Amino acid sequence: MGELFGVDGGIIVLVCLGLIVVLFILIIALWSKLSKLRKQYMQMMNGSQAENIEQLLVEIQQKLNHQKAESAANSARVDEIREAMKTMKSKVGIHRYNAFAEGGSDLSFTIAILDEQQDGVVLTGIHSREQTYVYAKPVQKAQSTYTLSPEEKEAINQTLRQP
Repeated sequence: MGELFGVDGGIIVLVCLGLIVVLFILIIALWSKLSKLRKQYMQMMNGSQAENIEQLLVEIQQKLNHQKAESAANSARVDEIREAMKTMKSKVGIHRYNAFAEGGSDLSFTIAILDEQQDGVVLTGIHSREQTYVYAKPVQKAQSTYTLSPEEKEAINQTLRQP
């Protein structure tokens, strides 16, 4: 054969054949890896229950939208409940005392039942030997249109100290 660039032609052919063999092996290895990747891709796209990824994404988006709507509804309901709780009579103050100095024990009482705005009622029970009198007075903003006794004021003050 002839010489090319001072190298024998047979060596050039052998080098080219070796290079072709190496490239052929490289192509087979890449083809094998590509087949594995294609198989994994098809499994991912088809899913295990014959669902494709697009359907899964649509379902996830629908569920997310549903949860957002439920969350907004729940937040609105919680706000309604908080507003309703402000008007519930949840603060109670009790003051027991002896209404008469002639002896006996602390059988008289005053109970203040108020809400967060300090609206509600004060109940007073005055106990004597012969009978017991019970009075009720409306309360608005910790005040009453009726004159409050010191014991009734104390019961209201107890509710003011409650958190």
